[in-house]
Amino acid sequence: MSNYIDFMSKEQKIISVISNIHFEANSLIVSELKKYDITELAPSHGSILNALFYSKEKLRMNDIAEKINRDKSTVTALINKLVKNGYVIREKCSIDSRITFILLTDKGLKLKPIFESISEKLISTTYKDINQKEREYVVNLLEKILKNF
Repeated sequence: MSNYIDFMSKEQKIISVISNIHFEANSLIVSELKKYDITELAPSHGSILNALFYSKEKLRMNDIAEKINRDKSTVTALINKLVKNGYVIREKCSIDSRITFILLTDKGLKLKPIFESISEKLISTTYKDINQKEREYVVNLLEKILKNF
């Protein structure tokens, strides 16, 4: 059985292929999270948590939005869920009360090795049978495509 993508030229398939890769990567992440009995998080929370895991300074909502290339309203909704589930807290700046920092809780910090493990599996799955030169080439091309938008 063929689908509509089979009738597209190679050039036309790019967005469909990227979309399918995104879907499969998210499915892998959700499946791996379930193995750790983590069902309240979505793959989209991962980029926020990773930004917090590896930041050397306190991050504001705007900082996170900028780091993960998302708009502030999207980040706010994701952080609200992380707060609700006890992974992060909001902390007002002692110098300027208009500034709010997002901080990991102990529960959030415990996710770091789990996320590292899932990330390793995601990367090894993504690059299976692809050599280093090909990896660099495909990333460079995708970055060029992204700049076009």
